[in-house]
Amino acid sequence: MSMRTIYITRYDLERLNKLIDETEDSFSQDRHYLEKLEDELSHAEVVPPEEIPNDVVTMNSRVCLVDQENQEEKILTLVFPKDADISRGKISVLAPIGTAMLGYRTGSVFQWDVPAGKKHFKVAKILYQPEAAGDYHL
Repeated sequence: MSMRTIYITRYDLERLNKLIDETEDSFSQDRHYLEKLEDELSHAEVVPPEEIPNDVVTMNSRVCLVDQENQEEKILTLVFPKDADISRGKISVLAPIGTAMLGYRTGSVFQWDVPAGKKHFKVAKILYQPEAAGDYHL
């Protein structure tokens, strides 16, 4: 992931920082992803939920992604680890793709490392963003 400015709501920042603090205290295989998430949050532009642009991937956003290698679409909802359920398309913010897509905007291409190299997805469309729907505390 390259250095970029992401938008995040105050509420999401508080919950993500709490998640980082709680998870850091345990022996976790997610430690590497926690560090990436911490890095992303360290340069985030924090805004009130009412002011987040409606084309930004926030927590609990449902997003249509396009794999840049094969043009296949994937619909995912970015959630906290306790709500993750890949069979229902709910991906944890601590999963590689979850950490990578947080804060990206419609039309952006993001990448993350996989064992075979790098994966690239384009944010084709945000199907649901809590803040745009007036759901400020999901």
